[in-house]
Amino acid sequence: MQRNLKDKVVWITGAGGGMGQHIALTLSKLHSKVILSDINEQSLKKVSQKCTYYSSIKPLDITKINHVKTVVKEIENDYGQLDIVVNAAGMNLQNRDWDQVFKVNINGMFYCCKSALKLMKKQNDGLIINISSWAGNHISYLSGTSYIASKHAINAMTETINMKYCNVGIRACSICPGEASTPLLDQRPVPLSQEEKDLMLQVEDISETVAFVAQREKHVCVNQITISPTHNRLYL
Repeated sequence: MQRNLKDKVVWITGAGGGMGQHIALTLSKLHSKVILSDINEQSLKKVSQKCTYYSSIKPLDITKINHVKTVVKEIENDYGQLDIVVNAAGMNLQNRDWDQVFKVNINGMFYCCKSALKLMKKQNDGLIINISSWAGNHISYLSGTSYIASKHAINAMTETINMKYCNVGIRACSICPGEASTPLLDQRPVPLSQEEKDLMLQVEDISETVAFVAQREKHVCVNQITISPTHNRLYL
């Protein structure tokens, strides 16, 4: 059974590019009302113009908790509900600075989850989808210490949401992609060739996985999905 997403209010962080942009476009095609957040307002405007159904933009720096609270309050005032949150904002850095990676990947995502949960508890309903990583379950030299640690923390946080709020109809899923061809790859210390990128997951693969989770009925909790490219460099 698939849930109809028509007019479901969906808030997507990191919607200005990469996975977040394609998730927004995919859910818009399913007639969700997508609310787009990103630190780059100009990018949000471009994505909003590509959406085929209702969309609005709310520029946001997720690392600022008061800003996050304000955006969620605006969503409540404007729509009276928040059905789905997709936390797609994230980062990796060439120097892989611990504080900066955790500031975005963990602190920012935590602020978004915490603020959204307050509204979802009033509804006795809600779905949170956190974009994690293969690195959230597997340790390797490739991803870097700070990135791996942050993604492990995302998976733990996501399952904790299920433990605490399953009794009020709220569910959460962490999606853990293996290597995917996104702009984040360009932040790696060692650049990759186009041939290597073509063998990886593509952003459409991730957005379709998000749509699958979003379309499950309320009584179904998909706790975690790991998705990887067939040609998996971590296996070679």
